[in-house]
Amino acid sequence: MKDNTLLIVIAILAVYFGLTNFGGEIGGRIMYPLKLFVTFLHEFGHALGALITGGSVVNFDINSDGSGLTASAGGNRAIILMGGYIGSAILGNILFYIGAKKEKWAKPTISVVAILMVVVAFLWVRDVFAIGFLIAFSLGLIAIAKYTQWDRIVLMFLGLASILHIIQDFNVGPTSDLAAYAKIFKVIPANVWMYVWLVVVIILFAWNIRIILKRG
Repeated sequence: MKDNTLLIVIAILAVYFGLTNFGGEIGGRIMYPLKLFVTFLHEFGHALGALITGGSVVNFDINSDGSGLTASAGGNRAIILMGGYIGSAILGNILFYIGAKKEKWAKPTISVVAILMVVVAFLWVRDVFAIGFLIAFSLGLIAIAKYTQWDRIVLMFLGLASILHIIQDFNVGPTSDLAAYAKIFKVIPANVWMYVWLVVVIILFAWNIRIILKRG
């Protein structure tokens, strides 16, 4: 572990909570692209769930208010629904881990994320706003990877801030997914699944933090 990893984590936490809790309107504007990025991870989790279970993606939307919608055909419905909340948390943890522990992978990873956003934009997205956001965000990532040495810190920030946003949004973000999930497993209501998913995400995050901060 790099000696400054813990300091970077603390700094990211300070910036994140400072902007979200005390930043007011300016903080909200600064964090707005991150909010849309979290939506991208959430919807990509749905898309990935469809693809790995033999389905296909019909449409992929990111709205200006931070909401999103992924339409799919075929695949395992339960995994597709769960892929949004838990899948996005896994992706966020992967980004955080690579930034913290695999410094040599940071630039390639940022480039892969940027390329992935462009591919998603051209393959599945029909909305002009969503296409514009995905391309603009990807260009920003490519510029960071090519022209700066901030790739590791940016990757850690994207991953950690995404995880924190997902945890804080547990009772709002996946509402429609939880309702649909409860229809599949009729015995267990949506509010129970909400806490089950939250516990899974917290365990994944705690496990990742333990690995990242472990010395040796």
